[in-house]
Formats: sequence, C-alpha cells, structure tokens
Amino acid sequence: MLVENQPNVHSYHFELKSINDTLKVLLIPDIHFDNPKCRRDILKKDLDEAMKIGARIIIPGDLFCLMQGSYDPRKSKGDILPQHNVDGYLDAVIEEAVEWFAPYAENIDVVGYGNHETNILKRMETNVIERFVTLLNHTANPKSKVCTGGYGGWYIVKAAYIKTCKISYNIKYFHGSGGGAPVTKGTIQHNRMATYVQNADAIVMGHVHNDYEVTYTAEVYDASNSRIASKQILMIRAGSYKDEYFNLKGGAHSAGWHVERGGPPKPIGGRWLELNYSRVKDKNNNTRPLKVIARSYRTIND
Repeated sequence: MLVENQPNVHSYHFELKSINDTLKVLLIPDIHFDNPKCRRDILKKDLDEAMKIGARIIIPGDLFCLMQGSYDPRKSKGDILPQHNVDGYLDAVIEEAVEWFAPYAENIDVVGYGNHETNILKRMETNVIERFVTLLNHTANPKSKVCTGGYGGWYIVKAAYIKTCKISYNIKYFHGSGGGAPVTKGTIQHNRMATYVQNADAIVMGHVHNDYEVTYTAEVYDASNSRIASKQILMIRAGSYKDEYFNLKGGAHSAGWHVERGGPPKPIGGRWLELNYSRVKDKNNNTRPLKVIARSYRTIND
C-alpha cells in the first residue's frame, strides 16, 4: 500500500512473507522517453522484470526529454519521433507515454520532476508530470495509484512481520544538478548532500547519466539502549536510458551535442535497490530485532 504522508513524502507499506524476505525497488531516472535515442528495448526489459518479481518502481525525474518544441533553441528535426511531429507536440508525447507505461502503472509508486520537466513548466506553463500521472491513474489504468513526487523527496519502505516486527528504510531522492561530472561522476554532490540530509538510509540521484554506489558509514548514538553504533548509507547514482554516444545503427562518436562537447559513452539502464530482511538469534539465543541489508546494482551488464 502506498501512502502520501505529505507533498514529496511517500511511504510504501507491505507485509513480509517470512523473516527472510526481499523487496526490490527499480530506480529509473533520466528515461527521456520521447527522445529517439531512448533505449526503449532495455527500458521494457527492466520494467517487465520489475512486474515479474513484484518490484516497486520510482522515476526520479527526466521521464521526458521535450526539447523539440518551437520554444526550445536546442530543437533538431533529427531528434523527434514521427508520432510526435504534430501540432500538439506536448500532448502527443504525454499520450503515447501514458499508453506505453499503462501496463506497469500498478507497480509505479512515484514519478518526480527533472530539469527537463521543470523547463517546460517554466516556458510553457504546463505541468507535464502531473498530466502524465493523472491520465495514467484515471484513464489508462484505474487500478494504479501513481503519485507525483518532487524534484527531490522521500520514499520510505515500511516492512512488517506478523504486525509486531516493523522496520523502515528511508530513501532520499533528488534528481540532481550541475554538469556532466566527467571526473567525479557526481560523487561530490553526494558528499555535499551528506552534510545536510539526516536519517536517510540511501540517497538516490540521476541527472548526470552516470552509475555508481558508494557506501558511507556514519557514527550514530542509539538512544534506545544508550550505545554508539554505525549506520550504513548507500549513495546511489542511477544511469540513463538515453544513449547519446552510440547511434541506433551501431555507429559511435558520430555527431550531436553530447559528442561535440567531448562527452564519453555513458552506462545505459537503471539500478535495482535490493532490500534483504532477516531476523536471527544471537549467541545467547535471543531473537534480534528485524533488520534490513541493502545493496544496489545495475539493471544490465554490457
């Protein structure tokens, strides 16, 4: 069950099937669905896998590209799909996306904003994410309960076992900022965020189309038993489905803004966040509290 606690704060509640259970969350920012360079084949494969295993899905911004309108100086005739090359350009993109994502809507929990969507809101005064979510829920798939997130927000996974053992895993998401981060890959932004974001178990970003996981370890004071403990925080950067380096015919480094500015090949695909739950006994045969061990990994290996 998905609950909107307040704007940009959502929690997913579920019952563990056993004391050794797993939940996966598919992290897929920077899809750029309407761009001809979007690898929809890989996106479909990842979404099909999510449905098969019952994973939850969050999209932390840049679901759309939307750079081919008359308002945008970046527009290019070669970067628009035929089905979108119509007078109602924005409508055509949103309507196709709604139809395309409808089969996956019941597993999509949050769709956030990226700089491409906020650019449209600023230039055209229309909220494409809100329109997408509304149509998805009320027209394409009435069973879905997709929520609109923010440019940043929180997604809390709340697990319970026999209603007595409960544990939360707190995910802070933020679409991202800055340039392409060719050297640091964006880790500096995680360093900065670590100084002002508290109580997160994972901090997830996209935007720069890089991919990594870095584990931070922090010292914390556990007031429940008056002891010092350590806390693991996963700093996760998920990649993109927009392949700006290789063209659809298999050629590389041919042309385009990304190539001309010296941009490198980027990892394609999203990232799985796997939450492994367990409850074991200690050496004195006392049952330990429910715990979760998390890890993340790329959706594809190529």
